[in-house]
Amino acid sequence: MADIPPNLDWIRAAPDDATGPGPWIELAFGDNDLVYIRETSDPTNIVTTTQKKWDAFVLGVQAGEFDHFVEGVEELEEEKS
Repeated sequence: MADIPPNLDWIRAAPDDATGPGPWIELAFGDNDLVYIRETSDPTNIVTTTQKKWDAFVLGVQAGEFDHFVEGVEELEEEKS
């Protein structure tokens, strides 16, 4: 596993009005075009990727390429309410 720089500036990917511990995804952009990703509930488990791969992922999300992963989630949330 690559060494994780200790001085990363983590950005929480959550709605502006979100409160509490999440779980939320946090991102940090490091040197050499590296992107670090972690979950607030497990901050020592960090995934590393490249800026190019991260950009491709974000474009894929925007294009709806991953929508099939969340099919039915809204119905499950409504059942919990």
